[in-house]
Amino acid sequence: MVFARLKGMRKEILMSALVLFFVSAVCGQEMPVDSLKIDSVKLVVNKPDDISNQYDVGDLFKTILHKKNEPGKKVSGITVIPNISSNPTIGFQVGVKAVVGRKLGKDPATLMSIAASSASVTTKGIINYYITHNVYTNANKWNFQGALVIAKAVVPDFGLGIGNEAHTSIDDKILSNPTRQERVLNAMYYTFREKAYREVANNFFIGAGVSFEVKRNIEDRKDPAGTTPYTVYTDRYGFNREHYSSNGLVFNIQYTTRDNLNRAFKGFYVDAGVRLNQTWMGSTKNAFLFTGDFRKYLSLSRKRPEHVLAFWNWGSYIISGVLPYLELPGTAKDASFRSGRGYKSGFFKGTQYNYTEIEYRFPIMSNGFLSGVAFGNLQTANDEWGTKLFKEWQPGYGAGIRILFNKHTRTNLCLDYAFGKYGQRGFFLNLNETF
Repeated sequence: MVFARLKGMRKEILMSALVLFFVSAVCGQEMPVDSLKIDSVKLVVNKPDDISNQYDVGDLFKTILHKKNEPGKKVSGITVIPNISSNPTIGFQVGVKAVVGRKLGKDPATLMSIAASSASVTTKGIINYYITHNVYTNANKWNFQGALVIAKAVVPDFGLGIGNEAHTSIDDKILSNPTRQERVLNAMYYTFREKAYREVANNFFIGAGVSFEVKRNIEDRKDPAGTTPYTVYTDRYGFNREHYSSNGLVFNIQYTTRDNLNRAFKGFYVDAGVRLNQTWMGSTKNAFLFTGDFRKYLSLSRKRPEHVLAFWNWGSYIISGVLPYLELPGTAKDASFRSGRGYKSGFFKGTQYNYTEIEYRFPIMSNGFLSGVAFGNLQTANDEWGTKLFKEWQPGYGAGIRILFNKHTRTNLCLDYAFGKYGQRGFFLNLNETF
């Protein structure tokens, strides 16, 4: 069965590979550095790790409180802030968030490890607590990535596919939801993920782990007995409407040369792998899923390395089996839930989904305190009534401001406004870059 599905998907997989190849080829070109010449002024070339002339929120507080820097005092890599954020999916959020960044070990090549934790509530009734980590041991011999999430969630439901109307049956028309009418589901989320990677060659890792996604008390409080995209799909594939588990093993390969995990100025990041949902692990049904994540960062200036052109391609494809409706690949369903700015989470989804984004990042103030971004993205997905992956595309675009929160870890506060189709738009506020 797996090989039959693979044969039927070879065109989509080939197209996905071509997208990755194209982005790799474009990113691999040598780009000219800034050639601006200023007579009678000595140019200072900023080094990516030189923070002597940078100004962050900590410096701002010291200025306001009239505190002086203490020479020799160890600087903390921990950032603790009120977690005030907003996006169209969750509404306005308030809470507390802590982010820590630190190099573990004495080897200078060791990548920075980061971890974050947050507890928050939102205006849409969401209560959320999580802990995440991405840890590199000395000399990058091991990389551990994981997350623990407990949430009382409000989940939007916009139907299946990329927006094309089905004409095959009444149920398919409801599932396709061509007008993108929003339904809202309530649920309890419990998530645990952990992967361990071992470096087997320079910057190249092989990893394995587990992932548990458990949803309980799923209901549409406004229309508990109604026929919705969620109930059509759930009934069609034999899932319980009120609860399910999506538990499995994960196997990945990773290649990374990024100079910083929070805000890269240069380097590659590639992570590709499979997920095998298994009933013997408590999963409601078996499934075989392939996911690929490609990112490239290109600094455009030696004098100001903050001028960066960043590329991102993320795709996820069901090879065999079936996933629960709320676990299908789609908008903001990547590991960090950041894809698809301009749209609410899950606005487009299918059994095969691909996302591409390009972002230009540039400094505004010479001390690094303020910078800006402009971005555009494209989404494509298949559906069950004839639309193939890469046949239809939906765009999004926007711009934003960055405030340097911690210059030692390159932690930014990110404020973006983005637009999509179907009247979708919204303000997105986060800590650290989207990708």
